[in-house]
Parts: sequence; structure tokens; C-alpha cells
Amino acid sequence: MDHFADRLRAAPQSRLQRGAAAEALALARELARRAQDVEEPGTEPREMPDAGMFASADQITVAGHDLALVLTSEDEVEEATRLVEEAQKRAGV
Repeated sequence: MDHFADRLRAAPQSRLQRGAAAEALALARELARRAQDVEEPGTEPREMPDAGMFASADQITVAGHDLALVLTSEDEVEEATRLVEEAQKRAGV
């Protein structure tokens, strides 16, 4: 996740506009939703706001670190890692 965030920070604005930032925001929202499901089961998840394409790297970093703090099994870690890797591939960075 940190690698993906670093790649986003280094990406040109044109790549962010072509979908990399949107992919990162979607990932950040999914990671945040998963963390909320663990921390507050049964509550309506709050959606991470769109803070703009230049904030997308920070958003996945924050959401990813929040999720990492609440994961309890190796399977959960592997699933989160897979989500990040797939999003990075789709983002093209």
C-alpha cells in the first residue's frame, strides 16, 4: 500500500486524471469500510470523501494503516494485500 501511494505521488497529473486517482479513492473507501466493519460492526459505514486527486495517495495510506491495525488473521492480511495489488494494476502506476 505504501508502494502504491508513493507511485501515485510520483505520477504525473495526466495519469491521475486518467483514472489512477479514482482507482485509489475506490481502494481507500473499501479499506476504510472494512476497518469500520471490524471496529463498529452493525453500524452504517461512513464513506471517505473525495478530497481530490492529489490527496488520493494520502487517503489510501490512512485507510490502509487503519485497516492494518484491526486485522487479526493472515487471511485478512492477504486479502487486503490482494486488493491493493489489484487496484495498483488497474491504476497503471
